[in-house]
Amino acid sequence: MDSPEKFSSSKEVIGFLAETFPACFSIEGEAKPLKIGIFQDIAEQITEEPRLSKTLLRLSLRHYTNSWRYLHSIKEGAHRVNLAGENDAVIDKEHAEHAQLQLKESKQKVAERRKADNAKNNNVKKSYKKNDDKSADSAPKGTKVAHTKPKKKAPPAKKLSDEELKVGTQVTVKVGKSPMPATITDVAKDGIQVQLVSGMVVKVQKDNLRLANI
Repeated sequence: MDSPEKFSSSKEVIGFLAETFPACFSIEGEAKPLKIGIFQDIAEQITEEPRLSKTLLRLSLRHYTNSWRYLHSIKEGAHRVNLAGENDAVIDKEHAEHAQLQLKESKQKVAERRKADNAKNNNVKKSYKKNDDKSADSAPKGTKVAHTKPKKKAPPAKKLSDEELKVGTQVTVKVGKSPMPATITDVAKDGIQVQLVSGMVVKVQKDNLRLANI
């Protein structure tokens, strides 16, 4: 009998954890603060689970606890929960403040990146308009002015080769309207998982990735 196929992405692992320990993990809605040391508890419970490695489990837990949804749950006085959903230790002020600071910084990085991208796009538009106005002012009266053609676009960024499509490769990925720098964290059959500079983790297709200019 063939062995079951191993999990290849954090998304698959979180789905498995939510199904196996529904009182502790979730994939939507409000998240619950996890007991400190939950990794070891899970490892002891899944010794007979051939689809999940400890390395991928550790990476998946890191992604889960760095998500905005989870960081929102870390509040002073709230209880952490064990795998059965039972109350464990109470979150202290220091842990709560650290989580909220991490959440604030993550959101701020995303906002700054969007602001910078918007400013860059606006500057390009103003530059084209300014060049058109200068051409019109310098031409003799009665002369038709041909608007300056925009410069040719730079060649598209290089697509990833099969050799470059691996964990750790620095790439850019289009999230929204602008490309953002990211790092490949998982390569799966159903898509490539990358971590943005904000800490967010998203899954995209290979065609949406380009090799970063380092």
